[in-house]
Amino acid sequence: MPLKVAFQMDPIQSVDIEADSSFRLAEEAQARGHELFHYTPDRLYYSEGRVMARGWPMCVRRVAGAHYELGPEQDIDLGEWDVVWLRQDPPFDMGYITTTHLLDMIRERTLIVNDSFWVRNFPEKLLVLSFPDLTPPTMIARDLDLIRAFKAEHGDIILKPLYGNGGAGVFRLDPSDRNLASLHELFTSLSNEPLIVQKFLPDVANGDKRIILVDGEPAGAINRVPAAGETRSNMHVGGRPEKIGLTDRDLEICARIGPLLRERGQIFVGIDVIGDYLTEINVTSPTGIQELERFDGVNVAERIWQAIEARLP
Repeated sequence: MPLKVAFQMDPIQSVDIEADSSFRLAEEAQARGHELFHYTPDRLYYSEGRVMARGWPMCVRRVAGAHYELGPEQDIDLGEWDVVWLRQDPPFDMGYITTTHLLDMIRERTLIVNDSFWVRNFPEKLLVLSFPDLTPPTMIARDLDLIRAFKAEHGDIILKPLYGNGGAGVFRLDPSDRNLASLHELFTSLSNEPLIVQKFLPDVANGDKRIILVDGEPAGAINRVPAAGETRSNMHVGGRPEKIGLTDRDLEICARIGPLLRERGQIFVGIDVIGDYLTEINVTSPTGIQELERFDGVNVAERIWQAIEARLP
């Protein structure tokens, strides 16, 4: 049965059609006969008991420079739609959090993917703390003395913003580094949030594996290899994607976290694994579908839509 599907995402005009996961999900939805609507997060609003969005009917096509077509601007009641995709990129700030509260108001009658209540309560760098035996030594703190003590214990560390994304603001501080106090001063002057500190994992030189889970089950993985001279492997900062399989340890990690993700309505999730350690569980706007489909020849977007359709009456 055709569904009415609204995408809450960053502007469709600027997406990379060869890499963007939201575009691929919209493309697959359209191929399945579903009706598409596009709006940006700033156009989500509440009015007199209804959760509304101002945006455009949308069609997509895999043509560079002409990859979308928008219909006349209109306002829709999201409570009357079948599916709303929560797909804007972080930062995970109060603006982002407010959109999850608004979408919570309709989640009993509209399927929000990923479930907005649990996206708000599962930020990627915090959910992993529920699985300390799967993660590298980690600290969440704002106090400089505590962070210094963690560095003294572990020597080589990664320091990054708690709610950052795309590799922005990620620093490696090795045992000889003298920049911790300066970086702490910089971060704390920009935000009141704590920082996340993790023991550096040398295995990152071999890549940071992104594993895609669909409704709690692993669909496959891509390896993201850092550029020469880089610690960060994110593709936003030059990381190179390559084909890779799943190890027994990867499957063990997925088996541990998968049931919780499925129970909490996290249908499309990307986890990051370095060596034997889980480092992030990405639920806000995970990526990697298109790269995985090219490497493995598996229609991951189809699997995601099958999982969504199975959840609807």
